[in-house]
Amino acid sequence: MEIPPGLKYSKEHEWVATEGGVATIGITDHAQDQLGEIVYIELPSVGDKISKDDPFGVVESVKAVSDIYAPVSGTVIEINEDLPESPEIVNEDPYGDGWLVKVRISDADDLEDLLDKEEYEQLVSKERE
Repeated sequence: MEIPPGLKYSKEHEWVATEGGVATIGITDHAQDQLGEIVYIELPSVGDKISKDDPFGVVESVKAVSDIYAPVSGTVIEINEDLPESPEIVNEDPYGDGWLVKVRISDADDLEDLLDKEEYEQLVSKERE
């Protein structure tokens, strides 16, 4: 299981990469592994506002349907246009081409509540016990 350094992680298994007030959000390798083969992804529209800890999308796999929770609050400025047609990209490359949305962060303090690589590793290992 891959957990890249330099990203922030939520307890709901989303990852966040920030650059200049913009957060790129995706689901972690652990999350896609638990879900299994992803067959459908529902994302918000550009211009939608998302709120920290609230669902902003849905991922459906052969095993389950799960909400995707916002790790930060802000306005959606870009969505990954490839995912509706090819949701399996999230399984293949969750930290690269499988990103979900880009959000202009409305409150930088939201990032303080997220986990770093080591904290996220501990969370995942506890869940696997």
